Amino acid sequence: MPNYRRSYAAGGTYFFTVNLADRGSCVLTDHIEDLRAAVRFVRSRRPFEIEAMVILPDHLHSVWALPVEDSDFPTRWKEIKACFTKWTGLSGARSRSQAAKGERGLWQRRYWEHQIRDERDFRAHVMYCWGNPVKHGLVGKAVEWPYSSIHRDIRLGRVPSEWGAPMDGEFGERRGA
Repeated sequence: MPNYRRSYAAGGTYFFTVNLADRGSCVLTDHIEDLRAAVRFVRSRRPFEIEAMVILPDHLHSVWALPVEDSDFPTRWKEIKACFTKWTGLSGARSRSQAAKGERGLWQRRYWEHQIRDERDFRAHVMYCWGNPVKHGLVGKAVEWPYSSIHRDIRLGRVPSEWGAPMDGEFGERRGA
């Protein structure tokens, strides 16, 4: 079994890709209010800043900035996944191991995490979040996707409403996924 290593930096900024177990599902967008509530609930107990986020039907991408003294993003993701699963009452196919651990099989166990290195890396990952619905063919322009932080950033004047950029990199997604 691979030895997964994560980078833990107190006050770090991270890019994440988190997937449902069923990559053909529409659960996240069908239950967007439950997901938003789960994120709000966890942020109220374990603060972090959402620098960018996009929710697609079966996965999400997010850039978080953790508090200066804190590096515990795994607990945050565990709690977000658990709250969402509990509040929706949904489950998926479970392995024997998942059943033994009381898991409901809705989410993939692991997720992709990348520690942001510099401002260029940060911008690339934020733009990847914004452009991901276009990459997946869900919309023609990033601003047409309703479940994206691009709308907040347009309101705040951080990005023009006609933003569009070529998609570079695979940041956390397998080819053909």
